[in-house]
Amino acid sequence: MTTTTAQRIDEASALRERLPELRGRLVADALMSELTWFRVGGPAQVVFTPADEADLAYFLKAAPRDLPIVVVGLGSNLLVRDGGFPGIVIRLGKGFGEITPDKALHRISAGTAVPDAKLAQAAATAGISGLAFYRGIPGSIGGALRMNAGAHGAETTSVLVSARAVDREGTVHVLSHADMGFTYRHCAISPDWIFTQATFQGTPGETADIVKAMDEVAHYREKNQPVREKTGGSTFKNPPGHSAWKLIDAASCRGLRVGGAMVSEMHCNFLINTGTATAEDIERLGETVRARVLAKSGIALHWEIIRLGNPLHGHTTGETLALT
Repeated sequence: MTTTTAQRIDEASALRERLPELRGRLVADALMSELTWFRVGGPAQVVFTPADEADLAYFLKAAPRDLPIVVVGLGSNLLVRDGGFPGIVIRLGKGFGEITPDKALHRISAGTAVPDAKLAQAAATAGISGLAFYRGIPGSIGGALRMNAGAHGAETTSVLVSARAVDREGTVHVLSHADMGFTYRHCAISPDWIFTQATFQGTPGETADIVKAMDEVAHYREKNQPVREKTGGSTFKNPPGHSAWKLIDAASCRGLRVGGAMVSEMHCNFLINTGTATAEDIERLGETVRARVLAKSGIALHWEIIRLGNPLHGHTTGETLALT
């Protein structure tokens, strides 16, 4: 059932009243287009920005169980549909932005709101090698944990020591690397759990050498990826033994358009909002690419970008395109 703006504001007010000790910020009817790199998407019922881990745990313990909850980081690999998200969006901010290097152990800890590139820079400054690949990942630490993010031959699983997370009941968990159950672009932790902090293991290194490696990563991205466009990063996971972009290119999808959405000419595993795209345009374009790749190669691509929410009333999600 679609809710009105007034109803969403009333619900946010009621939520605030039942949580008198809440220190974070609650906003009703917040446009998700302002929180995602694609710059599309309808409103969330409520957006909550917790003050810190304790505030998040307090909120989750008392939040209504009938409302879905999703956590959003930098919004770099997220597509929110035009009808918005009928639930609570949790956006981690300054309270989850601390970085603490341990030079003696060559480890570094970071809150999950920290951008991946900022973690790489902090590690370089501390002389901790092995994390330069994060310079090439356009997201936050929370997303890196959830997706086992990787680039340039390295993945989160290769450097993670431990993580902290809060479950839907407000209980804080300390997770070992083994607990995470990492596989390609996936971890086994329940999607209801929200990561709050992580510790990474590096090796001794010289800052100048690490910065040089980071610069090489940044140069590669600038040269090969549409980093200055409204995009969501890599759209599809690489199938075993294949590169998604090569399959897309072979299916003649480079430059393909649906409405204001376009397959990047520079790197065809990136979808771009050219300025007028809706979420429906982007999702339909992605499903069209999937259909063409399947028809050409017999291989079904799977979305790496997370899609949330509902379409506009009377519209479809884009998933209804038949993969035939």
